[in-house]
Amino acid sequence: MPPGAGPAVRRLYGCSPRQAVASLALLLLFVAGAVFLHRLALIALFAAILLPALTACLALLALARLAGPKLGWLHAWIALAAATAAGTAAALPLYRTWTAALDLQQLPDLQLVACAFGIGTAMLGLPLWHSHTQARAAQIADLRQAAQAAELKALQAQIEPHFLYNTLANTRYLARTEPERAVQMLEHLIAWLHGALPDMRSQASTLGREFELAGHYLALMAIRFGARLSYRLDCPPALAGCAMPPLLLMTLVENAVRHGLEPTPGPVRIALDARRQDGMLRIAVADDGAGLTGAPPAPGGGVGLHNLRQRLQALYGPDARFSLARTDAGMTEAVLVLPLDREMEMAA
Repeated sequence: MPPGAGPAVRRLYGCSPRQAVASLALLLLFVAGAVFLHRLALIALFAAILLPALTACLALLALARLAGPKLGWLHAWIALAAATAAGTAAALPLYRTWTAALDLQQLPDLQLVACAFGIGTAMLGLPLWHSHTQARAAQIADLRQAAQAAELKALQAQIEPHFLYNTLANTRYLARTEPERAVQMLEHLIAWLHGALPDMRSQASTLGREFELAGHYLALMAIRFGARLSYRLDCPPALAGCAMPPLLLMTLVENAVRHGLEPTPGPVRIALDARRQDGMLRIAVADDGAGLTGAPPAPGGGVGLHNLRQRLQALYGPDARFSLARTDAGMTEAVLVLPLDREMEMAA
């Protein structure tokens, strides 16, 4: 439900003493001009049109003062229509009395009611509709941010337990058979946790930080899979400070390990690289493992990559892209294209 209509009503229809004096002066100037031109019927018509709008304005302000922020938009619209109708009903006999007393030409009742109600509703309804639309847009933006934060927490919860369990189980095994490799695995695990734990409480990271996290993860996987895994990371120092959402890169690296390395009996290469391309930041994770065989019908249609696409859409809209395809060199390549920081663009 969008925020209450009370503040918007007070902002739209309230006025300062100076504004009230200026409006009264304009009204008197109009009346004086009509009298000077002998257009008394015009004064009667203007008063009949102004009364419903003034009645609705005062009613909405009184309702907003009584209800405060709890005033709902539906109640505001109902009050606008009801007060405008009441003002129109009061204006009709006053208009008849005024014009009959001065022997002025009169508009038909239906025409007068249509003018008074229609103009009064439009005068007050259009600003109210605009504010209502803005309130709904702000609410949708807030909900989108909340959903994005929830997706990030779900992604973090999805990544860590399975990874930690396997790593600790491998460390226990290596501690009995190859203590030096067990120490190496623990060192990389500690470094990975040192980088990953702050991301659990943060909505932002940098390219260098995410590459460092991916490097520790791949080092752990290399100890686990031995000679089957070789990897390469290429993050230019000039791009290391680029802002990017946390765990986007980790999602792609985990995907390469899970779907490229694990199902493949032989050796697999995984390569990460980042570069500036056409004013954008291009990040690629490629592997020569199992490929897209057995993947969902739509490439990138898994749950993890679906969440990644949703996060990109929420964060960047059409300004970011993601693709997953098999290259001519026989590599399965996942590519992220993100907007560059303004500072990075100026430094280019």
